[in-house]
Amino acid sequence: MAEEAALSALVEQYSGTLYRVAYSVLRNPADAEDAVQEAFLRVLRHRHMLGEVRDRRIWLVRIVWNVVLDRKRRAKARPETDDVAELARLLPSNGLSAEEIAAASERHAQVLRCVEKLPAKERQVLLLSAFDELSSAEIASILGITESSVRSRLFRARNLMAEMLDHKRSLR
Repeated sequence: MAEEAALSALVEQYSGTLYRVAYSVLRNPADAEDAVQEAFLRVLRHRHMLGEVRDRRIWLVRIVWNVVLDRKRRAKARPETDDVAELARLLPSNGLSAEEIAAASERHAQVLRCVEKLPAKERQVLLLSAFDELSSAEIASILGITESSVRSRLFRARNLMAEMLDHKRSLR
């Protein structure tokens, strides 16, 4: 019974974080929910390890990250056409005009397209840092790299994003 309570507490405490990690990569709410469920199923299978885990948040993020990457590999590349419609649905209106909502949605879609164009290593670090708000140490632990590698990949990712977005602006 205590084990069930501990697992239930993990789900309650970390499901939102894991969903954000999964959604930042998969860009589909249903797929992200499935990935989180699969991650918790893996936790259930390896629950005997819970006592050995120092940082449960990092351990869980690493599990969902691996689930998401497995899904991405299996699906290869997903068309991005759903992203604009999904963003439009998720964006708050806050009294904005239809034109302002459309412009904001297009801007979000443009940023997401640029993120998808980043090299894989830089994209991974940027997603974990910007979308999931993880520290360099946490990202290093999840990806199995050094903190200095995280910082240099993040630096490259931000510079590449700035270049791509500046280039898009200059084309207008």
